[in-house]
Amino acid sequence: MANDSFRGRIVYGTVQAGESTADFRTRMAARQAEELEHWQKQLAEQTSVLNSPSERIRVWERRHQIDLPLDPGHRLIKLIASNTGLSAEDVYAEQRLRAEARVNVVSSPT
Repeated sequence: MANDSFRGRIVYGTVQAGESTADFRTRMAARQAEELEHWQKQLAEQTSVLNSPSERIRVWERRHQIDLPLDPGHRLIKLIASNTGLSAEDVYAEQRLRAEARVNVVSSPT
């Protein structure tokens, strides 16, 4: 099940000078195995209770290349909560922290 999203990914590469087709396939299989391991590690970090809610959300953002929405009513909030093993309230708290940080940066004298 955890591999379902990864299964459709294609690992691209080019044959190196003097490399046989069998060697190329072996190298691509190894590269794909590394990619899968990296994907699984990120998934584990995204849901690990050892990571703070902020860290889990940042991992989710990196994996999906999407920033945490600013709108508390955004439909992604519940999905992010579900994918990170957090409650929607945890995600709202992170939104508030980030909003406060933005206000502090804007209102700080330069």
